[in-house]
Amino acid sequence: MGRHQELSVNELQSLQSEYNDLLSEKATLTEELHAVNQTLSVEEKQRKTIENELVKLKKLVLENDHDFEDKKSYVKESIVGLQKILALLTSEDLDVQIHAVKVVANLAAEDINQEKIVEEGGLDALLLLLRSSKSTTILRVASGAIANLAMNELNQGLIISKGGGQLLANMASKTDDPQTLRMVAGAIANLCGNEKLHMMLKEEGGIKALLGMVRSGNSDVIAQVARGVANFAKCESRGIIQASTRRHMELALCHLAQNENNAQDFKSSGGVRELKRIAAESTREDIQNLAKKTLNSTPFQAEIHAEL
Repeated sequence: MGRHQELSVNELQSLQSEYNDLLSEKATLTEELHAVNQTLSVEEKQRKTIENELVKLKKLVLENDHDFEDKKSYVKESIVGLQKILALLTSEDLDVQIHAVKVVANLAAEDINQEKIVEEGGLDALLLLLRSSKSTTILRVASGAIANLAMNELNQGLIISKGGGQLLANMASKTDDPQTLRMVAGAIANLCGNEKLHMMLKEEGGIKALLGMVRSGNSDVIAQVARGVANFAKCESRGIIQASTRRHMELALCHLAQNENNAQDFKSSGGVRELKRIAAESTREDIQNLAKKTLNSTPFQAEIHAEL
């Protein structure tokens, strides 16, 4: 009996020890759960505050305000807000990130905002998104924001020096989304207007990517490609680039001109004049003949004759 009693006591003590351990573990887990709930509560409040800021900022950006001085004053006063928005481009919350990049893209569409966006690291953040994001929406909007920034000559040099040309070229080969391709083509088209960047654009695959986007068959994408080719051809006609590239550009320009959806872009970007030059000055007789045929039989002949 004494032996059994001793075993029972030992077993009871063991169970009591396990019970105490479980109580201790439960208390620890309760504390951790409470801490997590507090953290989530704080993050939720921060998120709501940030989303409210985004809504207010986006509303201000989209308002039809024609007073230039007011816009300048607004940008100056909202610099702290801009920093917060740019910080959100690296948020782990996809929805917040999407909202933030949309606001930046809208801001970048205004000339008076572009310098400040770049100064505050917005260009670097946008290029990082192109490099790392898997979201089609973010990639599309970020490409559009970069296209807006690429309207400025100083920004064009920065985009190329930071590897943006290669990132845009890579983007063109990785996506079939027409809207993303339109943004990418628009960005490269803007860069093509800067003759100092042509060699780097060519080396980084930007020109090849631009021409390759014709494969999409989307009229908006093709219109941007046509604009880029026309921009490139303006400098090309002054002998800036090599003859082999010139022939490819001349052929591409002729083929793009045969699409009636490109009429307005050709007219506004000087493409018609380039077709005339190709027809008269190309070193290849077959390309000369193609340019002449294009000028005579293109679907948007009325626009060409108006330009002539």
